[in-house]
Amino acid sequence: MPTTDDIVLLAAYNANMNRKLYDAAARLPAHELDADRGAFFGSLLGTMNHLVAGDTIWLMRFALHPANLPALAPLRDGAIPSDLRQRYGDDLPSLLAHRSRLDGLITALAAELQPTDLDATLVYRNSRGIEYRKHFGTLLLHFFNHQTHHRGQASTLLTQAGIDIGVTDLLELVGDV
Repeated sequence: MPTTDDIVLLAAYNANMNRKLYDAAARLPAHELDADRGAFFGSLLGTMNHLVAGDTIWLMRFALHPANLPALAPLRDGAIPSDLRQRYGDDLPSLLAHRSRLDGLITALAAELQPTDLDATLVYRNSRGIEYRKHFGTLLLHFFNHQTHHRGQASTLLTQAGIDIGVTDLLELVGDV
């Protein structure tokens, strides 16, 4: 069971790593960003778009939390994307605008969470309409793990293109006791 401190740490790590990812990607020529590199989502830009789509889907589901979490209010009236390949930008600056907005929402959400919020059951539907009832704290762990998984893919694509993203370990943000 994660604690609220764990979620704050993961949100900070998420925002930090996304900054590093976008800074590293900006060192590639624009035509290289959308070049098919054989990854699951094709290109580096395709992988980064998937991260934005996945985060948007999960945050919109999280907006259904019974505590009516204020940080997610901007997402409550929107339509949940139906495609994990939905494009949020065909160039890095456009995609970065969406990424930055989401990272702000994630950071704000983490800061307002209470232990009782983590213990709640979230009821949501997947893209096929199947209803699920899941422990919210565990869903947050999945959310952050999904981001890490696909940022790892993006980091590999950058490395293959000769770009070093730098240190990617969560440990860099874990304080000493």
